[in-house]
Amino acid sequence: MDTQLTEKKPANQPYFGSLTNRMNHYRESVLDKKPYICAERALLTTEAYQEHQNQPNVMKRALMLKNILEKMSIYIEEDTLIVGNQAASNKAAPIFPEYTLEFVIDELDKFDQRDGDVFYITEETKEQLRAIAPFWENNNLRAKAGALLPEEVQVYMETGFFGMEGKMNSGDAHLAVNYQKVLQHGLKAFEKRTLEAKAALDLTATESIEKYHFYRSVLIVIQAVKTYAERYAKLAKEMAETATPERREELLEISRICTKVPYEPAETFAEAVQATWFIQLILQIESNGHSLSYGRFDQYMLPFYQGDIASGRLREEEAVELLTNLWIKTLTVNKVRSQAHTYSSAGSPLYQNVTIGGQTRDKKDAVNELSFLVLKSVAQTKLPQPNLTVRYHAGLSKAFMDEAIEVMKLGFGMPAFNNDEIIIPSFINYGVSEEDAYDYSAIGCVETAVPGKWGYRCTGMSYINFPKILMIAMNDGVDPVSNKRFTKGYGRFTEMTSYEELAEVWDKTLRELTRMSVIVENAIDLGIEKEVPDVLCSALTDDCIGRGKTLKEGGAVYDFISALQVGIANLADSLAAIKKLVFEEQTVTPGELWEALMTDWQSERSQEIQQQILYDVPKYGNDDDYVDQLVTKAYDVYIDEIKKYPNTRYGRGPIGGIRYSGTSSISANVGQGRGTMATPDGRKAWTPLAEGCSPSHNMDQNGPTAVLKSVAKLPTEEILGGVLLNQKVNPQTLAKEEDKQKLIMLLRTFFNRLKGYHIQYNVVSRETLLDAQTHPEKHRDLIVRVAGYSAFFNALSRATQDDIIERTEHVI
Repeated sequence: MDTQLTEKKPANQPYFGSLTNRMNHYRESVLDKKPYICAERALLTTEAYQEHQNQPNVMKRALMLKNILEKMSIYIEEDTLIVGNQAASNKAAPIFPEYTLEFVIDELDKFDQRDGDVFYITEETKEQLRAIAPFWENNNLRAKAGALLPEEVQVYMETGFFGMEGKMNSGDAHLAVNYQKVLQHGLKAFEKRTLEAKAALDLTATESIEKYHFYRSVLIVIQAVKTYAERYAKLAKEMAETATPERREELLEISRICTKVPYEPAETFAEAVQATWFIQLILQIESNGHSLSYGRFDQYMLPFYQGDIASGRLREEEAVELLTNLWIKTLTVNKVRSQAHTYSSAGSPLYQNVTIGGQTRDKKDAVNELSFLVLKSVAQTKLPQPNLTVRYHAGLSKAFMDEAIEVMKLGFGMPAFNNDEIIIPSFINYGVSEEDAYDYSAIGCVETAVPGKWGYRCTGMSYINFPKILMIAMNDGVDPVSNKRFTKGYGRFTEMTSYEELAEVWDKTLRELTRMSVIVENAIDLGIEKEVPDVLCSALTDDCIGRGKTLKEGGAVYDFISALQVGIANLADSLAAIKKLVFEEQTVTPGELWEALMTDWQSERSQEIQQQILYDVPKYGNDDDYVDQLVTKAYDVYIDEIKKYPNTRYGRGPIGGIRYSGTSSISANVGQGRGTMATPDGRKAWTPLAEGCSPSHNMDQNGPTAVLKSVAKLPTEEILGGVLLNQKVNPQTLAKEEDKQKLIMLLRTFFNRLKGYHIQYNVVSRETLLDAQTHPEKHRDLIVRVAGYSAFFNALSRATQDDIIERTEHVI
């Protein structure tokens, strides 16, 4: 095909080259699109639900997706070689009323007035959504999951303590489906297996009735996907009739491909890319759960690339253009969240992760020529989606590390690194087979799972706000903000006489609240299982078809989940301040500290105490065992307690079915900080908490190596939900080749010797960020690493922008 490549690279060409003229134009057109609210999916969903009210939910969901894929608007942009759209226009956010319509109706006139995560909406769309609202009242996931919640946990929902807003308003996701099987065998292989399983059912067995309807739903959805692809084939053929000769040839090729995939197996690289996009896209039409990831893209796509290169059907530059096209397409998918939810997911992230590198299932280095092309294409597009992760292992080549760091130097927060040396052994220890453990990928932010075999939401359940829990523990079980009782009373800090007494109260309080979080999570999970089963996603995950179960019913091979623990550094520094100043040196009385916290450090004496805390107490992030061991011991309480509580799929088929911990707190440090009063680390009330497992802002004074050593003391092997470490360096720090090599040596030490789990870098100066706040029009393309994801700086709320600006800037 004619790819309209750019002319010969000039001397000043960027390190990774530039987008082709066509892809540059396409990228700009997508970025220029305002994000609108789109009612089309909501209307088609309502139509299907009303027509099929008597059907089992799994059938209702299949018929809903069929109705959407057959009737939704489709279009083919002039620059694209890949087709498929989520909504009526690029970057428009569909509405998913079966999850919730409440916040949408409440915020109809406020979407364009937000501080961040702004959306636009027409008056026609408002009226369309208002018209369907009565049907969904008390008839969606939010309402029905809310009804499942026991009275004993209502106080936590009323106060938003566990941060369940996003879970009650949306689907689950946090997985990657079996793309390799889809590409190699086509959906027709899934259809054949489903027909065989359905025919083999003994319908006199009670459980067979539900399996029967699940299989019927899978068959409906597979045909709906086939029809959706064929609609594009027809549209492309029609458009070819009036196109220029060059575009006509491309459109006819698009038509041919869409007639074939994803129902038939892919044979060429272009077919594989299109099939992958169709599945990635339709999964996000079916459900609004985020973190639907591409998995190990460089592994399952390699045979198609190699075959085309060997046959002469494809040149490297054509492959790169197809990849850049795919990444731009990935950015067209959008999701609108409630205002409350945006505080923990700032920047409208979708967390669509692409994983490259690592090791093969037989323990060899997995880096291949396509791994390098993914780096190159992501560098050329320079977008916040997809989220790029490199799997590190001790044998990762210098050449690949060099290229990865060159991408990092571009300053858009990618790639992140996950470490095989700790993740693989931990998975095996938890019961994952060795072959599957070596085949893991990043999912969403920094969490990890085996693509195509893992159940919903490997992380991201309730938020466990450690600093807030400490304040509750110090206040005899009563939340000082709401004055509501959250746990039994175990004692008041003002009456405590030793640090050991506080540690015991922390232990009891945290265990009780952990138990309550499990009750909330289970109720929401059961609501999702019963009300909004995802048929296509289940069908493409092993071994839902074999078991005749959806993902939430236990259909996956593995099923582990985790909550998110927020404010780890704040807890560390708070415990150190209390232990040192109150109980060891006794320069501050318990009453004085408590008064300072209640008044947000307002009095003269309170400010003196705050200064002592900030400057005289050891801080997490400086390789000081005094503070690092305190937080490790405190964290161990949660890790020990959460192991006691299996998830709702335990004993229903999957390996695991249990919970573990995770620190991938996205931007929840900002949202959770909004509801947290002053804390004993000297932090002011309502300000952001520390992000991920990173140190508090500017408290890490001993350089990056000390930070890595502190983080490595956490029980990483137990925190399989992700140990998220954000670091920030000035671009000048990596300007010289010797500085780049220093960074690589630092990373290798962190991963090989210290067994660090994850790290990512913001390579942007404070001056640039401040200028972007003042002159946003000059920085439209500025992308920053927020947490386990990147976002356009201008799309973030002021509070999130400030949080990123204040992060410690290290020198390598």
